[in-house]
Amino acid sequence: MSPVVTTTRTPARVGADALAEKGWWGTYRWLVLRRATQLGILLLFLVGPWFGVWIVKGNLASSLTLGVLPLTDPYVLVQSLLAGLTTGYVPLKTAFIGAAIVLVFYWLVGGRVYCSWVCPVNPVTDFAAWLRRRLGFKSGAVLSRQLRFWLLAMTLVVALATGSIAWELVNPVSMLHRGLIFGLGAGAAVIAAIFLFDLFVAPRGWCGHLCPVGAFYSQVGRTSPLRIVAARRQACNDCADCYAVCPEPVVIKPALKGTDGAGPVIASAQCTNCARCIDVCSKDVFEFGLRWQQARNAPPAPTAIHPPTRLAPEERTSS
Repeated sequence: MSPVVTTTRTPARVGADALAEKGWWGTYRWLVLRRATQLGILLLFLVGPWFGVWIVKGNLASSLTLGVLPLTDPYVLVQSLLAGLTTGYVPLKTAFIGAAIVLVFYWLVGGRVYCSWVCPVNPVTDFAAWLRRRLGFKSGAVLSRQLRFWLLAMTLVVALATGSIAWELVNPVSMLHRGLIFGLGAGAAVIAAIFLFDLFVAPRGWCGHLCPVGAFYSQVGRTSPLRIVAARRQACNDCADCYAVCPEPVVIKPALKGTDGAGPVIASAQCTNCARCIDVCSKDVFEFGLRWQQARNAPPAPTAIHPPTRLAPEERTSS
């Protein structure tokens, strides 16, 4: 009698079914749009210092576009206000206007859209996650996803205690921006450290477990109307590709499997609306929708008797 051979899909084949069904553009459309957006935003800040074409002055912490539109990172403004309790400094009115504009925007589209569509560190951590899959790394340090909120609180306490926005001195996003203008030094070392940490130590370690900026913006988007919806969840074939590419895989299961009567909307504030689940799903289960949207053809997909053959390490560990 022939031996029974059990086959599993290898990490290198994540998205292979989607590629066969939908073609290259259908499998990478949202990823390409994200990278174009991230690069475009970064270039808007750099063409001034590099070429003297000042479309945007400043950086992601605070900027002025075309000399008219102020934009302020509300997380930076909160730190500034806390620091002002010690120093007596009060931010300019334009800082409050800029923060209000940013808050409304990210509330509408999802707070952690900042992480997946704007942050220039995201391509680095995404590359580390992709390389982990290609190399077949299965294990890693298990970190609590609550660490980022403790670090968020710590940055606010430090601002109050020191009278300064101390986080901006070590914020990898700010360090990268400064490095691209004045020369990569410490900034390059920090970005390299994040890449190596995510690759060898903890999967999605920085963005998913440590970054206080992502923690802040997750709270901004807790009730955001724009969400990803498992609108055709009854078509799910348990390939688990969505889990493998998702930076926050624990947010998928309730919407996809209807656990505890959950609806099809990925309502978790930790979802980054990166849309990779939309890209890699060969069955087109996922789409962008609204928070109150219901599944098409109503009934949820039954929970599989056997777990998916491949889960990302994050989905199997911390929550």
